[in-house]
Amino acid sequence: MNLPSDKYTTHHYLRHNPTWDLEDSTWKADKITAMLTAVGCKPSSICEVGCGAGGVLAELRRAYPETELFGYDIASDAARFWSEHVSANINFKIGDFFELSKRTYDVLLLLDVIEHLQDPFDFIAQLRNYASLLVFHFPIDLSAINVLREQPLLSSRLKVGHIHYFTKGLALALLEECGYDILDWHYTGAAFTSPKRNWRTRLASLPRLMAYAVNKDWGVRLLGGETLMVLVRAGG
Repeated sequence: MNLPSDKYTTHHYLRHNPTWDLEDSTWKADKITAMLTAVGCKPSSICEVGCGAGGVLAELRRAYPETELFGYDIASDAARFWSEHVSANINFKIGDFFELSKRTYDVLLLLDVIEHLQDPFDFIAQLRNYASLLVFHFPIDLSAINVLREQPLLSSRLKVGHIHYFTKGLALALLEECGYDILDWHYTGAAFTSPKRNWRTRLASLPRLMAYAVNKDWGVRLLGGETLMVLVRAGG
């Protein structure tokens, strides 16, 4: 059986993504720091589940020099990047987070993880036992133009293993249904500021600007090009 998780426990993901998205690390870390600062959070511990190459945690070390940093990933290929972050003093581990982690954290990070999971509902619900504050980052793959063309959705399925697709509303609804209170959310402006923009993304910048100016949610649902960062608290 060819399970979605096989892409990460074999060499499939590394072959299609040789940099493991390290180029986005500073961009993501800056947005996480701004979001936590806005709610007055000064975490003593941060854990990233699905940390990949570890670049985001390494960048967060600059903002949080005294904070304990932890990273978990099921992909053994990701570990080859971790030696680059030795000076950041991050506790990295390969394996299932729920099996290996024996503690709680001030903040959990789930960045571009949920769209890969076979059962996102159970996974997200279990996280409520590990932290009170969580930061999620969702690619907003589901747009009218992507559904019409279909190829972008199939490409993301093959190359990066997305098996679930989100709009802003669907992402927020999923988190609420799993027992979280939404504290903050925002579009990241990925179409205009992400380091990994390709020529197609740049070509679409003008029509996206025009559509977003009319109505941001409508424009994103029509033309895509965004990602969503969400800060949540485990509900009672």
